[in-house]
Amino acid sequence: MDWLLLIHQIPAKPTYFRAKIWRRLQQIGAVPVKQAAYAMPRNEQAYEDLTWIANEIIQGGGEAILLEARFCEGLDDAQVISLFCEARKRNYDRLATELAELQRLWRLNESGLSSSFFEYRTGLAKLRKGLAGIAAIDFFSVPERDQVEAALADMETILQQKRIMPAAQSGSEGNRQEMTGKTWVTRANLYVDRMASAWLIQRYIDPDAAFKFVRTSTYVPGRDEIRFDMPAAEYTHEGDLCTFEVLARRFGGNDPELQQIAGIIHDIDLKDDAFNLPESDGIHALFDGIVAGTDDDLTRIQQAGVVLDGLRAFFKAGKNRKSLRQ
Repeated sequence: MDWLLLIHQIPAKPTYFRAKIWRRLQQIGAVPVKQAAYAMPRNEQAYEDLTWIANEIIQGGGEAILLEARFCEGLDDAQVISLFCEARKRNYDRLATELAELQRLWRLNESGLSSSFFEYRTGLAKLRKGLAGIAAIDFFSVPERDQVEAALADMETILQQKRIMPAAQSGSEGNRQEMTGKTWVTRANLYVDRMASAWLIQRYIDPDAAFKFVRTSTYVPGRDEIRFDMPAAEYTHEGDLCTFEVLARRFGGNDPELQQIAGIIHDIDLKDDAFNLPESDGIHALFDGIVAGTDDDLTRIQQAGVVLDGLRAFFKAGKNRKSLRQ
């Protein structure tokens, strides 16, 4: 196996400089194989990162040599790989400890969820970011990564369920039957919340729902018309819930896949990263592509529906795979 080896010597002063270089090497995932000698698997990104650090050492008055190397005596590839795996295992273990503490606090304070939600979602966002950072330098995919990922996803799901749909509201099925055959009215030039809400209406309320698009915010509904995601609408934002979340709470029951989708739509529409789900950026890009590709609102609904049907199937398949592993 080919490796990159950074051998360096750092001056005694200033004292902070040595710690700075050590932190930089930790950040890129390098591991020490001997004193002042750090290794990384040979690839373009590692070469670029180590080159910058070598230049930084030289500019700081030290010495640095960057080598392409193979281990022949003293250490073999398996031993060096084990150094990387142990380093990442320590990283994941530390993250798992932080997550366990957050879960402990959740159990203690669950009854006070409404006043503590921001704290928990901020903590989860920090842990998710930390996991992404470790995964980026997990060159040999240690098993602890999957364990932490699964535990973090479970915690995120719990928080979404409490936040998006605390409980299925009674009477939804009866009201759903009364709302068939209606025309759903919203503002023209659909974007994320309205596109997703239209999909929810078709999938969870009325498969044959008709839509009407208006260019005024003061539209007065006619007979058999229901407004959504517009001022004074029957279904629109409530507090910090987007329209999709409001409809999901009213008509989605306890569908776990819909809960996950609601978290994504919330983050995209309200731009606050409350749930910080890894799929959000990709779905956002797909919706932007739909809007860029057509001005026709019915076409946007149709294309967004394909995306969201696939997303729901993806979440459902993931849940089934998890249950098979248990």
